[in-house]
Amino acid sequence: MSGVAMPLTFHGRARAALSDRTLHEALDRATAQLRSRRSTALDSLEHSDYVRDVARRARMTALRNLGALLREFESRLTENGCRVHWADTADDANRIIVRIAAEARVRRIAKSKSMVSEETHLNAALERAGLAVVETDLGEYVTQLAASRPSHIILPIVHMTREQVGRLLQEQLGVPYSDDPQVLAGYARAKLRAEFLRADMGITGANIGVAATGTICLVTNEGNGRMVTTLPRVHVVLMGIEKLVATMADLDAVLKVLARSATGQQLTAYTTLVRGPRRAGDACGPESMHVVLLDNGRTRLLAGESAEILGCIRCGACLNVCPVYRNIGGHAYGDTYPGPVGAVVTPGLRGIGNWAALPDASSLCGACRDICPVRLDIPRMLIAMRQEAVSCTPQPAWLRFGMRAFAWTAARPPMYRIVARLGGAVLRQRARNGWIHRAPGPLGAWTTCRDLRAPARRSFERQWRSRTEARHDRA
Repeated sequence: MSGVAMPLTFHGRARAALSDRTLHEALDRATAQLRSRRSTALDSLEHSDYVRDVARRARMTALRNLGALLREFESRLTENGCRVHWADTADDANRIIVRIAAEARVRRIAKSKSMVSEETHLNAALERAGLAVVETDLGEYVTQLAASRPSHIILPIVHMTREQVGRLLQEQLGVPYSDDPQVLAGYARAKLRAEFLRADMGITGANIGVAATGTICLVTNEGNGRMVTTLPRVHVVLMGIEKLVATMADLDAVLKVLARSATGQQLTAYTTLVRGPRRAGDACGPESMHVVLLDNGRTRLLAGESAEILGCIRCGACLNVCPVYRNIGGHAYGDTYPGPVGAVVTPGLRGIGNWAALPDASSLCGACRDICPVRLDIPRMLIAMRQEAVSCTPQPAWLRFGMRAFAWTAARPPMYRIVARLGGAVLRQRARNGWIHRAPGPLGAWTTCRDLRAPARRSFERQWRSRTEARHDRA
């Protein structure tokens, strides 16, 4: 996506992605590997189904009691020496962080991976304020150099091959070309080491917050999270208000399924618990710590039929099994959160109006529900979103007429049988070797990307009746 303007509509972006063979190769390789690792890792967890149930209960209980837990979380954070800020909107969150930077006379900022900062477009706001900001997660750093955005919750550059990364680093950093991942990581490490030491402020997200203790849990595989939270003199945490569990025991259950589902590890390499700024006698840590709690549509989503999606722990497992995501990648979804979870979260947070196409980006096969470590019923929520889209957005006249005609016909079995026979005959005339390559009218949208099987000459109902009558005759 580097340097390339993407189509403005979901369908346009999806068509562009479907024609990108390099993207397909990268997605196939990465998602297959993650699925295999996840299966092996989950097999290593004793009583895994029970642990998944405990993790789900922890997240759903937190959502049901979110108001009380947020108050408790704020109280514990304050006791720990943190300053807590509440942000209703993305713009509010950005203004708060810019103000914190101004008051602390910050000039350079190092960030650890944070999906919610992508949601608020924080980097752009910081740069407009004259601040230098650098991503320190390797994948996020590459997307920043490419003036792009992440395409996967866990693997931000899953859409890129190592050759593409090598050419980008050669162009942007002036280093010799290489497609060796270790060499490429070494280039980034050499560049980022100085950024850690020069940064006045570190910004992170939060994988989970623990209300009972005011603890921020961060999980990374590169150690950059620990550098960002300890070296700069100011640490800012930007987190969605839903990212809470009640107790450390709840956190334990979530962590057991998070790493296994995300990267196939038993535990993420760097699991960091942060409770506040440096205290007397501490060898390191920030002088001040701020926690910005962001709503940005979450309370509205919590009040609706799709509130369950706020229990997502951002493991990315649903992306790796989704047949739609695996063919179009993350950028086609047009916003921060891709895949099945994004098809619910984005319309939920942004409003259905401009995002009505996303809930349709699903086959409703249920693979996302089966693999979700906290058993979120994503297909049910997608259907609810589709219903909202139909109610709130204008539908084409042919579709409104067609659905009314179908409802009238389906309620009259004799008429339905006549129409089905006539329609089947018309479609069979267009078939070649049992397949229809170009269907008439609105059905042509289906055959744009796939062939349609020609209808059987005898309907299922007629075949069933014939077999039933034959069995009765034999009896």
